[in-house]
Amino acid sequence: MSADRRARVADALRDAGLDAVVAALPANVLLLTGYWPVIGTAVAVATVEGQVGVVIPPDERDLTAAAWTDVISELPPSRRGDGRSVPELLEGPLRLLLGRLGVGGGRIGIESGPVEMPTSYVGAWLYGDTLRTILERLLRFATTMPAADVLARLRSRPVPLELDRIRRAAAVVGGAYDDGAQMIAPTMTEAEAAAGFRAGLEPRGLAAGGLRAGGLVSCMAGPESAAAYGSHARSSARRIRRGELLLIHGNSYVDGYWTDVTRTYVLGQPGARQRELYDAVHDARRAALGAIRAGVRAAEVDTAARRVMQSRGLGDAFRHATGHGVGLAAINHDAEPRLAQGSTDVLEPGMVCNVEPAAYVDGVGGVRHCDMVVVTDAGAELLTPFHASLESLVLEAPAAQPMEVRG
Repeated sequence: MSADRRARVADALRDAGLDAVVAALPANVLLLTGYWPVIGTAVAVATVEGQVGVVIPPDERDLTAAAWTDVISELPPSRRGDGRSVPELLEGPLRLLLGRLGVGGGRIGIESGPVEMPTSYVGAWLYGDTLRTILERLLRFATTMPAADVLARLRSRPVPLELDRIRRAAAVVGGAYDDGAQMIAPTMTEAEAAAGFRAGLEPRGLAAGGLRAGGLVSCMAGPESAAAYGSHARSSARRIRRGELLLIHGNSYVDGYWTDVTRTYVLGQPGARQRELYDAVHDARRAALGAIRAGVRAAEVDTAARRVMQSRGLGDAFRHATGHGVGLAAINHDAEPRLAQGSTDVLEPGMVCNVEPAAYVDGVGGVRHCDMVVVTDAGAELLTPFHASLESLVLEAPAAQPMEVRG
């Protein structure tokens, strides 16, 4: 229920000594209100008494149907042509919202510092320090305080309602990967293969009840897959070939709740060296999943996976951490819980993270298997159980058709 999120925000504000928090980044607005903004001009306010309000652009009102806000204030249309900037348009509605929520002074938390967040639209407005300036003008007797840590901690601990929405997003991506795997054929380009996996994300997400769905998918095949440990993945116009590894990485969303999933397929039967990589990565996956439960240090999960890779002579080929928080984040490696060496995070019930052991070997390719899990007292609840065996990752390449001879 939304009451869980309200209560958790109020408790976090109380613990931080804040009277209210104000946020505008789309993932933070979603966290506080249950509504995921499109163009980024919305502003959410939550108070230590448990009240929640939001300023929205008028053409996003239909997206607030599932929100748990007490007060909604609308921005004037930004295209009215009167010359006012977005910050100028915000002041009046935000003043009204703060007044109706009884926020007039005290310690007000606000977004601050560097942050990584998934994009809600092709372009999104970012208020930056302007939001602080507006608040200090509207609340002359208030003190604005950085609230980045408070918001990050709240994002890392979904409540049951949010967990249900993340489970839905994970089910959608599973269906889309089923669709994509059936479409792969030799001579496709990496970009065409990625498009096949991406094609099912929006229709499946909308069919599952989402208002907005989609995502990004990349394919790195053959020797290119050995470079998939980098800061980003990118499909190319290179054509895939029989016997090659196809590393398919996807970040998808349904109404602002994200997934981070990778599967590595092989076109035709894998060779001996490829099988070695698969066996090692899948064993490391089982070790990591087996280590996950509430109360365990996140670093121990990374250690469990890394020991397997080292025992197979692939320690240096595992070139990144075992995982990070997902759900309200997509690819933020600093999102808690950080399953990495040196992490001080401790797993708590309800945390959502990915588990992505991998091996990247030049001249052979890369194998990564990235799942999403929920931490429970009993262990890891696997949200992405599909295509988990080598047999399910082998894509049988169609035989070449004989050339027709006309006499």
